[in-house]
Amino acid sequence: MPTTPDYIRIADDIIAGVKAKRLKPEDKLPPIAQMATDYRVGTSTIQMVYVRLEALGVIRRHQGKGIFITEPKTWMREP
Repeated sequence: MPTTPDYIRIADDIIAGVKAKRLKPEDKLPPIAQMATDYRVGTSTIQMVYVRLEALGVIRRHQGKGIFITEPKTWMREP
């Protein structure tokens, strides 16, 4: 039985956090190394998570400042 790749599972967890309002627009996400430690995965997995979230419009990167949650209304579809 196939399992969901870690990078998708983690990205989905972050999206769920936004939907549940545990993460809010402009919240800063931890650096890649910290996220890797928190989720017990490699840094390359977290890099893939951030690439996925950026492609979906969930986050935006500011060079030298960090990675931030975007406004959900720009990417979240209403049911």
